[in-house]
Order: sequence, then C-alpha cells, then structure tokens
Amino acid sequence: MCATSLSSVLLSGGTVIVCPEDADALDVIRDGAVLVTGDRIAGIYDTAHPSNLPADTEVIDCTNKIITPGFIDTHRHGWQTGLKTLASNTTLPDYMNRYAYGAAALYTAEDVYIGQLAGLLEALNAGVTTTLDHAHHIWSEETAKAGLQASIDSGARVYWNHAFTGLPNFPFSEQVAHFKEMAKTLPRPDGLTTMGVAYDGWTYAPAEEIKELVGLTKELKIPVLTTHYCGGPWMADNSPGLLHRHGVMETDTAVVFSHAMGIDMANSVVLRATNQYISITPESEMHYGISHPNGHLIQDQAALGVDTFLTFSTDMMTQARMWLQRTRSRIFDQTLQKWLIPVNNPMSVNQAFLMATRHGGLALRRPDLGVIRVGAKADLLVFDGRSPGMLGWVDPVAAVILHANVGDIEHVMVDGKFRKRDRKLTFENYDAVIDRFLASAAKLQKAAVESPDPVIEGRFWGGCEYGHADEVNISRDPETNGFGKQFIHGR
Repeated sequence: MCATSLSSVLLSGGTVIVCPEDADALDVIRDGAVLVTGDRIAGIYDTAHPSNLPADTEVIDCTNKIITPGFIDTHRHGWQTGLKTLASNTTLPDYMNRYAYGAAALYTAEDVYIGQLAGLLEALNAGVTTTLDHAHHIWSEETAKAGLQASIDSGARVYWNHAFTGLPNFPFSEQVAHFKEMAKTLPRPDGLTTMGVAYDGWTYAPAEEIKELVGLTKELKIPVLTTHYCGGPWMADNSPGLLHRHGVMETDTAVVFSHAMGIDMANSVVLRATNQYISITPESEMHYGISHPNGHLIQDQAALGVDTFLTFSTDMMTQARMWLQRTRSRIFDQTLQKWLIPVNNPMSVNQAFLMATRHGGLALRRPDLGVIRVGAKADLLVFDGRSPGMLGWVDPVAAVILHANVGDIEHVMVDGKFRKRDRKLTFENYDAVIDRFLASAAKLQKAAVESPDPVIEGRFWGGCEYGHADEVNISRDPETNGFGKQFIHGR
C-alpha cells in the first residue's frame, strides 16, 4: 500500500492558489504556506514560516513552487488501461463494439484489477486526486469485485460507480443483490473509496428495472449517480428532464451527466433548478465526434472529465486547456462570422482552473474537495515553478493551465498523505505493479488485435444512419493522403 505521512505537514514558501468560501473565484498568496493536519487543511498563511505549529510538523520547502488543489475527474473508465494506444484513430461505434462491449470476452478479473489499479496510479501521478469512475466492467461478480478492490488499494479518492446493465450470465437482479453485498463490506464510510451507481438504461430499460434502480439509489442513500447523456444523433438521451421525471434529481444524491451533447434550454433549466452537473470531456468529445455544441452555455453547472484514457490523455490539465481553447475558438468564430474583430477574450484561465477543481467537488456535492481553504480535505499538488516549461511564470493559474505538464508535479497529497513525492509515486512496490500490468496488457492487446473487426452498418442504436467523414490530406503525393496505418502488430 501507500506510504503514510506525519500527523502535520507544512508546505512552506510557495505560491498558493486559494478559493474563497462559496465563490467561483480564485485568489493567490505569494510566499505563503499551507498546514496539513491529518486529512484536512488546518491553516493557510501569508508567510512561509508561521508560528505556533504542532510540535511534530514536517516542513516541506516549496520556494518557487505553486501549491494547488488536486484535480477532480468527473468521468473516467479506469479499467481500460491495458488497451492503451489501440484506439488512436477509432470512432465511437468502433470503440463501443470493440473496446466496451467487446472487452468482456478478453478480460479476466485479474485484468480488471491491475488495469484499474495502474490507471488510478497513472491519474495520481498526473495530479488527479479524485475520480468519478463509471465502472462498466460488471460482467460477473469477480470482475465487479476486482474493480472495486483496485480502487480501494490505489490510495486515490474514488467514487466507484457500478454500472448496472442486465447481462444473460449476470442479470440485473443479481447485480443489485451483489452490489448490496459489496456495500456491506466496504471499508468505513470515511474511507477514500465510495460506492455509487452508474446507469444508462433510462430510455430503453423496462419500467420495473428503472423503478428498482431508483429504489436502490434511495434505499442505500447513494451519494453519486452518473449516466451517459449524449442525445441528438447519438441517442442515449438520458437527460436531466427524463431523470427528473423518475424522481432522482431532487434528492441528496449528486447526479452527474457525462457529455451532455444534446443539452438544450429546457434541460439546462432542470439542471440549474436541481443544482446538478454535467461532465464535459473535451478530448473524447472531439476524438469520437460526440461534439459539445452547447456545453459552453451551461458551464456554471459543468465540471471536466477525461473519459477513455486508453485512447488519449490522462491528465486534467490537458482537458482544461483543450476546453478553454475550444470554447475561445468557438466564440471567436461566431464574432468573426459577423465580420467583427474580437476585442476581448471570452473565457479565462481562472474559469478553466475552477472547472477542473472546485466544480468537480460541487458536482459530487463535496464542497470540501477541489479547493484550498481551512477545513477542506488535504488533496493538494505542488508544481515545480523552476522546470523548463514553467520558468518565468508570474500568474500561477496561467502557469498551471497553459504551461505545466505532468512532469512538473513534484508532490501529490490525498487525504493528507503523500501519494507522489519528489516526482515518484509512493505506492509500495510499484515496480511489481508495472510488471503485473504489462503482462496483462500484452495478453489483452494481442487478443484485441487478433479479434475480427466489428461490422458497423445500418443505424446507430436504431437511430441515425452511419456515414463517412471526409478524410483530410496532408500529402502532395497523389498516391496517399498520409493517413497511414496503426503500428499495433508484431509486438
């Protein structure tokens, strides 16, 4: 397991990005300090060397460094780590047939466990301290247990949301019974892993199943419920309005809608009235062509997520950066189409930072996450301000959002404990995890590459017909457009 820390730690001399109480705003303390006692932030100081510290306080010199809250990923499928790089040019229909539904035939419980563990450690290394995991690896009791146990073992803060999908060999009713049994054996309620519910059957499942799912959520007082909400041509119209009619929007349960491609004014009204959130996953929504035409109009109720990191980036800095520039570009284009030259920037680095931190906590109804303030959970990052890419920064928020990379993160704290220290994960015997994971990945990748290509024809989920996107040409050679092939054979 992970290394423990002393009872009190002082991060001393850094530039601290703080968030005032109950405000979507940031402030900066230069040459300040943050005191961690146990699992909480116990003090924030405008001096590097405060007095009256606990006697056993360990002092960490953070001179020339930036101290931030940990990032919060509100949509991830952690178990898929072993399929990395196979889906670099895939589409959503291909991904779903090959790597979501199709993965059941490839994965054992061991593959789920080590993939989930390696994926969460990868996220921790990237400064993601809290993950909302849409766990759709529920093909058997064994694979369900494996994903949950890996989440517990990782040392990350994980909302492990069991995806309920009735299968011939593991029917919905059996999944519910097994979920209840797992909930009884989960470590203490104040532990880092929290069980939640993921469900996508709102538009097509039998009424009795949906009623049982809602009853389970209320019976067990599930803290977080999540669903894929695409809409538009993608179907999967698991909208706020629909869930509101099922009675889950105005409870103590946080409801997180992933993607929300099809969100409109009516559903945004429901979202705001019930104070629920969407999770925008910029890279996946661009990679797969899901799109996000209206996400920028509901950012007051939006957080950010990574999604299928087997395909692309695992870190939230990249997602925040992509969303910031995507939104800027979209709104700039609207201005330019009127033959007007923009004189202001429509979105700031502060807004992107808040969506990757504080808004994630609010989406989970955890105002003590994603912020640096006294009493908040001690989920903290320390960036090296003297790294080549960050050298010369003045604005710490801009430095993190626009210039930093994963290698600039020196320390990661979760619940007051170092999960990464001096740029190295503190997970016990991490080298053994690597070896175990690589053995699993080699087997999975070989099987995936050798599997027949899925036949994609007809209509997507019975809705829109399939079509072909125009391929771009980057070559002057008339024999090729430069698209090339994937280098995934002959491992």
